[in-house]
Amino acid sequence: MVPLKSVSVAVLIPCLNEEKSIYRVVSDFRSALPGALVYVYDNNSSDRTSEQAADAGAIVRYVPLQGKGHVVHRMFSDIEADVYLMVDGDGTYDIASAPRMVELLIVKHLDMVNGARQPVEDGTYRPGHRLGNLFLTGLVSAIFGRRFNDMLSGYKAFSRRFVKSFPALTDSFEIETELTIHALELDMPVAEVTTPYSKRAKGSDSKLNTYRDGLRILRAIIWFVQKERPLHFFLMMAFFFFLTAMAAGVPVITEFWETGLVQRFPTAILASGLMILSFLSLVCGLILDTVTLGRKEMKRMFYLNSGSPNALKKDFVSK
Repeated sequence: MVPLKSVSVAVLIPCLNEEKSIYRVVSDFRSALPGALVYVYDNNSSDRTSEQAADAGAIVRYVPLQGKGHVVHRMFSDIEADVYLMVDGDGTYDIASAPRMVELLIVKHLDMVNGARQPVEDGTYRPGHRLGNLFLTGLVSAIFGRRFNDMLSGYKAFSRRFVKSFPALTDSFEIETELTIHALELDMPVAEVTTPYSKRAKGSDSKLNTYRDGLRILRAIIWFVQKERPLHFFLMMAFFFFLTAMAAGVPVITEFWETGLVQRFPTAILASGLMILSFLSLVCGLILDTVTLGRKEMKRMFYLNSGSPNALKKDFVSK
């Protein structure tokens, strides 16, 4: 157990139909982090999730807009604390790892600590979930930088300045991707620790659909690339249009040099249009890259004005 002095810790638990596990989750967090306030945000549960959470000692609030992203947005807006620990309410995450994550965040002056899941038994992960996580995490790592091995983990600790500078633009399970990209884009100090990961309680079901939500996360990644890396995105489009234009136009040009005639006029028009699109994509990328740089500077200034985690270390006592 890690004692805290003059440091407020908020445990944030977004929930949807988790009555089988939420009582134990809340109780164990109250034991693992004495003095922390445990908040359960009910996202339109149809079972007794709220009652079980309240009985265990949690502060229960409600979010009518469906989707984990909406819940995270509301939690980050409502709650004031020095350290925030967010975890799913399904009972699969290792609560004993919480003090270690909080301590690491404070002692190392970090803005985010990610709990990378390590299954404790076979069958914990669905095969589709594991493959999807590897692919999506690898894709984000290739574009924004490799600093995490389990981007989609729902177990994360945050500093106050991370939470208060986070825009929360997505509304569903894409939120973990947005949290990761927010940290990578602003070059925040982050870390990742391995935490045991268990099966869900009997009778409860995962809310994540492998294919539907996987495609939504992939779409979100593409959107973030266009938003945060416009030059890269539009350069790829420009290159695609250029290659397509060359493939369509080279035979027309060759034929013109040999015969002096343009016999495939529609193909020539198509090639010209594709080449124009290639040029326009390049120009759009250059312009939007400048706009993105200005927006990134503003985001960083707001992030820096949200307080520093360095101030917490002097109030932190560990044994």
